[in-house]
Amino acid sequence: MFLNPPEKKLELSENNVHVWSASLKLLQSQIEELLTILSSDEIERANKFHFERDKNRFIIARGTLRKILSRYLNIEPKKLQFTYSDRGKPYLTNTSILFNLSHSQDLALYAITKVNLIGIDLEYIRPMNEAESLAKRFFSPQEYNLISQLHPQKQQEIFFKLWTGKEAYLKATGDGLAGGLEKVEISLIPEKPVEIFSINGDIEKASHWYLYQFIPEPNYIAAVVVAEKNQNLSFWQINN
Repeated sequence: MFLNPPEKKLELSENNVHVWSASLKLLQSQIEELLTILSSDEIERANKFHFERDKNRFIIARGTLRKILSRYLNIEPKKLQFTYSDRGKPYLTNTSILFNLSHSQDLALYAITKVNLIGIDLEYIRPMNEAESLAKRFFSPQEYNLISQLHPQKQQEIFFKLWTGKEAYLKATGDGLAGGLEKVEISLIPEKPVEIFSINGDIEKASHWYLYQFIPEPNYIAAVVVAEKNQNLSFWQINN
C-alpha cells in the first residue's frame, strides 16, 4: 500500500490527501538526530515521559512530522512553527496545509491535505474482552446493538472499526474524545464502504464528511476523515 514518495517537492491539490507511514523503532543515533530539529517546547514535552520507550516514540513521531511537512513547504524542519488549539491540536501558521497524526505501538501515520479539516486514527488490534461493555458506554444504541449480537472475536474487529472512524472525525474537528464518541454514528453495511452516518443525529451534516478505513500493517487498523467528499488518497512511507 505504501510507496516511496517522489524525490521532488510534493504538491497538494484541494482534493488530495497524502497518508504517510513511519516506523517508531529507530536506532539511537537516528533518534538523537531527530531531537535536534524539535522545538524547545517539544523537547520539554519529551522529557516529561516517565519511560524511555515513550519518550523516544514521541521524539520520532514529532521529528518525522517536521521532516514530512518540510517537503511540502520547502523549508528546514526545525524552522516550522506550530500553534495549538485549546485542546492541543497542532496547526501550521501562514499556510493552507492541514495535517493530523496518530501513533500506536511501533507505527505512526500522518494525514496531510489542503484547506479541508482532517483527522486520522490508528489502533493496534489487541485482544479485548471488554469490547461489548465499552461499546455500551461510548457508542450509540444502534452500534451497541450491532456489537452485542456478534461473536466475541468479531466484536473486537467491529469495535476497532467504529472506534477509529469516530476518533478520526473528532480529531478532524479538534474536539478530541471530549466531543463524544456516541455522537458520531458510523454505518457498517456489508459490501458497502464504511461511512459516517450521522453527527449528533444529523444525517445531512454527516454526508459532507469523507471516511476511509484501511489496514496499514498486519494487526493495525486506521481511519482518515476529511471535511469534503471525493478525495484522492496517496500512500507514502518515510524512511528516517
